[in-house]
Amino acid sequence: MHIRIRYLLSWLAIAAVLGPFSASIANGDRPASRQGPGDARDGYEQAGYRTDSLSLEARQGEETDLLVVLDTPPLGLPPIPVPENNPVTVDKVRLGRKLFFDRRLSANNTISCAMCHIAEQGFAQNELRTPVGIEGKSVRRNAPTIYNTAYLSHLFHGGRESSLENQVWQPLLADNEMGNLSIGATIERIERLEDYDGLFERAFGRKADVQTIGMALASYERVLVSGDSSFDRWFYGNDDSALSPAAVRGFELFRSKGGCVSCHTVSSKFALFTDSDFHNTGIGYFATMRPPEEELEVLLAPGHSERIETDVLRSTGTQTFRDLGRYEVTGLPADRWRYRTPSLRNIALTAPYMHDGSLSSLRDVLRFYNRGGVPNEVLDARIRPLGLTDAEIDDLLAFLASLTGSNVDVIVSDAYAAPIGGG
Repeated sequence: MHIRIRYLLSWLAIAAVLGPFSASIANGDRPASRQGPGDARDGYEQAGYRTDSLSLEARQGEETDLLVVLDTPPLGLPPIPVPENNPVTVDKVRLGRKLFFDRRLSANNTISCAMCHIAEQGFAQNELRTPVGIEGKSVRRNAPTIYNTAYLSHLFHGGRESSLENQVWQPLLADNEMGNLSIGATIERIERLEDYDGLFERAFGRKADVQTIGMALASYERVLVSGDSSFDRWFYGNDDSALSPAAVRGFELFRSKGGCVSCHTVSSKFALFTDSDFHNTGIGYFATMRPPEEELEVLLAPGHSERIETDVLRSTGTQTFRDLGRYEVTGLPADRWRYRTPSLRNIALTAPYMHDGSLSSLRDVLRFYNRGGVPNEVLDARIRPLGLTDAEIDDLLAFLASLTGSNVDVIVSDAYAAPIGGG
């Protein structure tokens, strides 16, 4: 049993990024611009499940000039902040993209940044609540999208980093993510790869080091900026035809009865849909305070699931983690179970939701907030029962769907042009 679970979890980590170009093409190839998992696994719990995965040849893309957003941000977004010590250049972005998709940056050459932040899945991961890292080990929190991270003042769900340049080192060194033993070992690993010869020198004028690796990855992430959504064309572009009547009603609810705009902010000039602050909705409290489960049901194959003892799952690195949110960064009791407000841009692409991926759909999220979250002593004062009707929830869903940027397919196509695993 231990071996079977371990291999299952390892395969899930690989399948998350390989799914779009699996050799199995039972239902035929689909366009490479398709959003979502390459194998959506709808109906996987049924014995008659059939894959809808794409072939390798279908996963083709074209390199794009992503730097255009620096001069002209997409409608609805402000100028992109760029640190003075790391101006964005074409060579840095190309190098950062290569690093981002390179599985050789992990300790055993199996995990890349892109395996948790999958381009066609909103640079998040749709198929797992929390990603699986090196050797099948579970990652504690849901993979957040990296769209528009250039605007964030706090990174990670608990806000433990403040710059993209520093943030990239944490997954590289985490023993349940990419598993590198040290910064030095990571640098030496890159220096041994012949296809990186001269690339750091061209981009930075010096070899790979702790700064230039972070700067290159940050440069790529910084230009993954997506806006000019249907909402933006309606609200900022004054195009009355850009938004459906349901989505217009949903936005009014968003600003009024729902009260969502108090955390997912919208200004008269641009909308980041986040206040960059931290809030306790009750999700973290519930996960931490509920009695531990002795068994969990695990879907092992189409139509076949088993109840697995949690001790067995822990032996494979799959755990029910205790997570205190922002408190782990600040040590302040008031910060218990507070997590960073995510942006709502491209939210329809980035299921599952919340810091732990515990809500599988946007409808589930809206129902959660409609109930008033989970009461606890440090629950955010803005979380309260909303009294939304099913029709109003439908309207809010229509509004949220309107926040997908117009340039998403272009960014995904550029990602598809990157070599997978190096080379």
